[in-house]
This record gives sequence, structure tokens and C-alpha cells, in this order.
Amino acid sequence: DTGCGIPLEEQQTIFERFYRGQSSEMKNRGAGLGLAITKSLVELHGGSIWVESIPGEGSRFCFILPVTPSTTES
Repeated sequence: DTGCGIPLEEQQTIFERFYRGQSSEMKNRGAGLGLAITKSLVELHGGSIWVESIPGEGSRFCFILPVTPSTTES
């Protein structure tokens, strides 16, 4: 996105349950569960998730999920 970005010191904690950003620019605040739930689901599927963010420029949330070949029964 092209929002306010996430300060470097917060980037390691944003995936913790109930964590809510400290930015004064945030107007709509949630319960702090969305990223924690997303991280849990991604990791349950054997993947990983991370954030790339530049304060003042925006953030990108990325994830990788493993792909396994599907097997079909004949």
C-alpha cells in the first residue's frame, strides 16, 4: 500500500496477538488479531509470512506457501 508504513522497531511485533500499531496516523484500530491469525494459518500450511515496509512510503505483506504435486487415484 501507500500508507504511513510501519516503523522498523514495530515490524517484528506486528504478527503478535493483540498487537496494535503505535502510529498516531491510525484512525481505525482493530483488535490486533488479523495478522496473528494470518501468520498462524500460513505457518500451519508450512509457509512463511513477512512484511516489507518503509515508514512514510507504505508496506507490502508477503507470504510463501509450499506447493505439493496433487495425486490422483486411477
